[in-house]
Amino acid sequence: MTTYSNTADNELVRLFCAGQNEAFDELLLRYKDRLYSYLTFYTKNDDMADDLFQETFVRAIVTLRQGRYQETGKFYAWLTRIAHNLLIDQFRTEKNEPTIYEDGKENSWQGLTQLSVKNHESEMANEQILRDVRNLMDHLPDDQREVVYMRFYQELSFKEISDITGVSINTALGRMRYGIINMRKMAERHHITLSSE
Repeated sequence: MTTYSNTADNELVRLFCAGQNEAFDELLLRYKDRLYSYLTFYTKNDDMADDLFQETFVRAIVTLRQGRYQETGKFYAWLTRIAHNLLIDQFRTEKNEPTIYEDGKENSWQGLTQLSVKNHESEMANEQILRDVRNLMDHLPDDQREVVYMRFYQELSFKEISDITGVSINTALGRMRYGIINMRKMAERHHITLSSE
């Protein structure tokens, strides 16, 4: 059995298009966790995230099989762009349908200030900060939240963010800047300390 663990993404794509299905299995293995995390972050719904996750990979396979894949950068950025477009379609559909939402913890400020209790153990403090940042991100406007998440949690470059979201690099940078400013304001307003020191 051939192992593809050290093979570059673009070579895996070439091999898959040439009929070696195991090459796509390696791409799936590499990016499934990051992509699923991206989808669950935005949907806050495991079932919806599962559906969108599968649809993303189905569309990727179809595009590759049809020879329509244009290599313009990293494979993961391309995959995320497919997921991003599916998310937009999903939210457009939801806006046109009456939906019952359960009022849950994701949009609640209750308990947020308790999360800022200082802890002397740095590991726990860092985990606390990550939770606080995630909570604050949930309250940003959609466009700012998206850029902050892609930059800090997916470690994408601004060029990749620009390609995925379809905005200029300057717009992506601006959204990041305003997102950070807004998160700082919210942290101050709710007495959240975003520092482990």
